[in-house]
Amino acid sequence: MAIITRRTPVSTIAAALAACVLFSTAACGGNAAAASGQIDKPQDGGTTTIEVGVCPGPYGDMVKEVIAPLLKDDGYELITKEFNDYVQPDKALAAGSIDANLMQHGNYLAKFSADNNLDLVSLGQVPTLGLGVYSNKYDSIDEIADGASIGIANDASNLARSLGVLEQQKLITLDGDVDATKASTDDIASNPKNLTVKPLDAAQLARSLDTVDVVLVPGNYAWAAGLKAQDALALEQQGDGVINVFAVSGANKDSDFAVKVQQLLVSDEFKDAIAASEFKDFGKPTAWKE
Repeated sequence: MAIITRRTPVSTIAAALAACVLFSTAACGGNAAAASGQIDKPQDGGTTTIEVGVCPGPYGDMVKEVIAPLLKDDGYELITKEFNDYVQPDKALAAGSIDANLMQHGNYLAKFSADNNLDLVSLGQVPTLGLGVYSNKYDSIDEIADGASIGIANDASNLARSLGVLEQQKLITLDGDVDATKASTDDIASNPKNLTVKPLDAAQLARSLDTVDVVLVPGNYAWAAGLKAQDALALEQQGDGVINVFAVSGANKDSDFAVKVQQLLVSDEFKDAIAASEFKDFGKPTAWKE
């Protein structure tokens, strides 16, 4: 590229600017698919790279070890990008800086998308490690003492989910008129042990075991922290809304990639690969039980 100074002839400057315009136009044309947010279908034996947003935990490994190999023959190469919270993966997906994500359950996707006016869609569920109740102080739910402190996730969807688990364990009851997927601490109708419920950032819950008596940790963060499901005081009774989903933007819901993922997630091939993996004991998608 020419170096332009104040002494460069006008004709040379004009030629350089014209070259820049031509270069920019060519570059934009070459990246039209990326700029539009559309996922290209692999052509003529080529490969389309798909960047999948994940959070700390097992789902990045599930993408790399199970899902990616099963989509390779379709011409898709899946790579992961890790985020440290539940907020940025959805914002990045809506903005088109990643192509898909696998880090949230269906209830969270629906609520976060609605609250933030994002057009994101689920392509289907994957086996999911449920939320667990952990403590360094107590060995059982029955041991939890009067006035104990309980750490739960502070994002609205997982907060409601955690309150539901506390109700499952008969530690609290919720107002009967409240939508269980939208419950907040204000909806606690009875709290016989006078528990102090402390909403905390989900990523900090496992690290709070030495400062809070009991914590309810979503499965991905429990996995990342090395917490074992068999060591939990209790595990969540999983409903349809708390099974994790593979999501894309609405612009890509009918893409070839989306169709291939939808077919894969309910296939015997995927079920067999999960059964032979470290994810074999995770809670199963409701679609698998139909």
